[in-house]
Amino acid sequence: MHVSEAIQQFFASLPARAASVLSSPIGGTLKIDLADGNRTEHWYVTLAPGSAQVSRDEQRQADGVLTLSTELFEKLVTGREAGMAAVLRNEATFSGHVVLFLAFRRFLPPRPDVRDPRNAARDHVRRLA
Repeated sequence: MHVSEAIQQFFASLPARAASVLSSPIGGTLKIDLADGNRTEHWYVTLAPGSAQVSRDEQRQADGVLTLSTELFEKLVTGREAGMAAVLRNEATFSGHVVLFLAFRRFLPPRPDVRDPRNAARDHVRRLA
């Protein structure tokens, strides 16, 4: 199995982006299982305040596991799909400490058609004024 360049770049970018993304007190390792047919690749992301480390070491203990197809994960890391929506549609599964998933999804780009509800409310109030 070969993951796309977008997925490799996403994982490579996590350590540098962690300081701006992870400010809350978080700690633990998230195992991401990318399934493609009957093969699965394992990625481990260890999160701490201001820090993210990525590993392929299968001996690591995970505090949470996110399982999804490689194709869906590529859509998540390129902003074409939303992580929470994929879990709610049961296209991805998560088990373990949910706080790790919630923190990890901060690294994912927003879909281009999604607006922050606070900005939408401000725009609505401006139009009323």
